[in-house]
Amino acid sequence: MAASDGGVFTFGDAAFYGSTGGIHLSAPMVGIAPTPSGRGYWLVGSDGGVFSFGDARWFGSVGSAPPLEPVERLVPGPQGAGYWLITQTGDAYAYGSATTADLPVQALLYRSVTVGDRAVDFAEAQLGKPYVWGGSGPDGFDCSGLTLRAWQYAAGVTIPRVAADQYGFGARIPLGSLSAGDLVYWSDSGTDPAAIGHVALYVGGGWMINAPQPGQVVDADAIGGGGFMPFGTRP
Repeated sequence: MAASDGGVFTFGDAAFYGSTGGIHLSAPMVGIAPTPSGRGYWLVGSDGGVFSFGDARWFGSVGSAPPLEPVERLVPGPQGAGYWLITQTGDAYAYGSATTADLPVQALLYRSVTVGDRAVDFAEAQLGKPYVWGGSGPDGFDCSGLTLRAWQYAAGVTIPRVAADQYGFGARIPLGSLSAGDLVYWSDSGTDPAAIGHVALYVGGGWMINAPQPGQVVDADAIGGGGFMPFGTRP
């Protein structure tokens, strides 16, 4: 058992290999994960810092550049030769053997932390509402009307109305650094911002919420596909 200050408590035949109890931490510890041999363990902080004890090996961390979403757990990779760090929205950072392996299915606990989370909360509340061309709610949305209202709700931020113009507003974010609430785009060419015709709200774990097209409803889907732009934006 691990405490938020990095103290470790062992019971039964569990051996004690060390703790961070005497170290000043920049973020609380949120998880402990044993090695496959049971002769060591990793501690992980909410900022993605990783501490290894016993036969647990250190393969890397995001502690120096923590994601916006808090890290929730460390999942050991094959043979303990790597691991994934998982944020509360399902984004995974892989190290060691985990970079070439499939992440096991995870159940996560979520709470709204960032303004992007609040934008996602708004979008989730619209699931099932119909696509309406030019719609900005409350009864229906088109793609950019949904993202516009989500960010107005989340932070009082008014972004441009049209998807191509939304791409020019805010900071450009590489796909590997997306966080909940960021906007992702599709273009006829896949690279030309002037040809952007669709936008969606990233929710984490490679998923999005969007208003797809006439005849459909606001729904959740995996990001990617033809014309997917190499950058998102953060309003």
